[in-house]
Amino acid sequence: MRTILLSWLALSIAPGAFAQIDPSKRELIQLGYNQPLEGRGPIAAYGFYYLNKPQFLEQSNLTLRLAVAPVYMDSELGLTGALGPNTDVGIGLAGGGFADGYSEVHAGKYEQDESFLGHGGEVSSSVYHLFNPDQRIPLYAVLRGAVHYSAFAEDNKTGDTFVLPEDQFNFRVRAGFRWGGREPLMQPDLAMEISAWYEGEFRTKPGLYGYGMDRELQHNPSLFWGRALLTYTLPECKHNFGLNLTAGSGTKLDRLSAYRLGGNLPLYSEFPLSLPGYYFQEITASRFVLFGAQYSLPLDEKKNWAVTAVATTAAVRYLRGLEQPGQWHSGVGGGISYRSPKDAWQILVAYAYGVDAIRSEGRGAHSIGLLLQFDLERAHRNLFDPAEQPLRSRGLERIFRFFD
Repeated sequence: MRTILLSWLALSIAPGAFAQIDPSKRELIQLGYNQPLEGRGPIAAYGFYYLNKPQFLEQSNLTLRLAVAPVYMDSELGLTGALGPNTDVGIGLAGGGFADGYSEVHAGKYEQDESFLGHGGEVSSSVYHLFNPDQRIPLYAVLRGAVHYSAFAEDNKTGDTFVLPEDQFNFRVRAGFRWGGREPLMQPDLAMEISAWYEGEFRTKPGLYGYGMDRELQHNPSLFWGRALLTYTLPECKHNFGLNLTAGSGTKLDRLSAYRLGGNLPLYSEFPLSLPGYYFQEITASRFVLFGAQYSLPLDEKKNWAVTAVATTAAVRYLRGLEQPGQWHSGVGGGISYRSPKDAWQILVAYAYGVDAIRSEGRGAHSIGLLLQFDLERAHRNLFDPAEQPLRSRGLERIFRFFD
């Protein structure tokens, strides 16, 4: 029971920081859970309260972003126009328990004796520059620096002779360009993004760890990745579709810095690498290309019930030491969702099949999942003005306002 509880808390963390100061007021509760139907993988779940409050103090240029999970908090105080009319600054503070842990999965087997816990905290500073203030879709440059401290600890099933990495400070820098964006919602009605990123990490105590010191933490791993996505809802019939292409590479990567693909938790991080049907973060890659598509169509006249289909495929180059047969991984799935009449809450129950996932009886893995979103902001106000056209989507309007 202790292992299950700690694993849940380790994954109940807030998503990555939004890549510009969000001008929309938001108050959300988000929950997500994946459960494999055969085999045993890392617990895959998140649960957090998300608040974004422009004009945090009356008549001020401050925006508070706050994401709170059971044992973790991620926050940023944004100062609009701090370095000029189109340049904002953010000061971030994050930290808590279990957020820096690591779960080893190799060829479909969850290696609990090689997994461990990690706790940490971070202070960051970000600069957001808007290049095109007169355009509907914003183009931002982002520069972020952070100081992060990690303290590692044994789980109750970590091997007795397994040596943990040393506790240490890390210095991180991220730079990127983002055109457009995606709201931090379970299923946005509209989104468009093209972005490119670099992130470098500089560890104060790199070195060997593991069984017989058989693995290494690199001094300065670097990541390079990009994403293109489109989500759109047809105004009259309310069919929703989404496309997502993400690719990444890096240098001097190790287990704690490499790309992790698997599971289907869309708000676990700012750049989730989903493979439906797989264990959470089952595939560890030094290079990858991932393509995903989803389509939802309503089942009833009021558009409250909908059925959703999703498919994802990825080509990967494995991190050294975590190789397995085959370079391609694909997953498919489907589910039924419900939105309340005023869109204050929505829920999705889904099934997924990991086509190429390795299990004890060969290839193929099944899982079920649950996603839940409760919008406290919408729950306290009417979504539609009687004077508006009945087919007009308030969700679309909100995203367009965000792009302004």
